[in-house]
Amino acid sequence: MDGMVISNSPSVAAAVSSASSSTPGSVGEAAGLMVLRKALDTQAAGAVALIAALPQQPALATEGNLGRNVNTYA
Repeated sequence: MDGMVISNSPSVAAAVSSASSSTPGSVGEAAGLMVLRKALDTQAAGAVALIAALPQQPALATEGNLGRNVNTYA
């Protein structure tokens, strides 16, 4: 992730355009949606980082008798 630089982000330009050409009641809604999108993006990035941090599964046994058979008569 390349930081929180939003000065040249397309979403910022869209929000500014929306705020300047909309009715007075919808400016707050546009700002709220922008904050919501940022929060969701941050959560998604955190989830990806957590999944990437999971350890790899151990390799299954390929030889010997231990760990290769499943008792299906239980």
